[in-house]
Amino acid sequence: QVQLVESGGGLVQAGGSRRLSCAASGNVFKINSMGWYRQAPGKQREMVAVISRDGSTNYPDSVKGRFTISRDNAKNTVYLQMNSLKSEDTAVYYCQVIQLVGGTLSGYWGQGTQVTVSS
Repeated sequence: QVQLVESGGGLVQAGGSRRLSCAASGNVFKINSMGWYRQAPGKQREMVAVISRDGSTNYPDSVKGRFTISRDNAKNTVYLQMNSLKSEDTAVYYCQVIQLVGGTLSGYWGQGTQVTVSS
C-alpha cells in the first residue's frame, strides 16, 4: 500500500500562484507515474498534470503554460506549481501515483486538497 498526503491548498486571488505538494509513504517501491487531478463541484475529475519516472510531462490545454509538475524521486514527492490562477481552477486537487510491481499496475489517490481562486 502507498499512502499519499497532499498539502498546499487554500484560498488565492485570481492571477496568483500556489504550490501543491504530495508525499508518498509506505510501500513506495517502483512508483511509476505521478500526477495531479482535480474535481470541481458538479464536474467529473479531470487530469491536470502527469509526470513519468523519467520526467516527461503531460498537461491539458486548460493549464498548459500556467501549471508545472515536478517530482523528487528521492523524497517520493510530487509538486504542482500553479501560476496565473483563474476562478475556473477552483476545485479539489487530488494526487495520484501509479505503481508497477511484477507487471501489475496499482493506482493510489490522496485525500484531496481544496484550492479556491477568488476573482
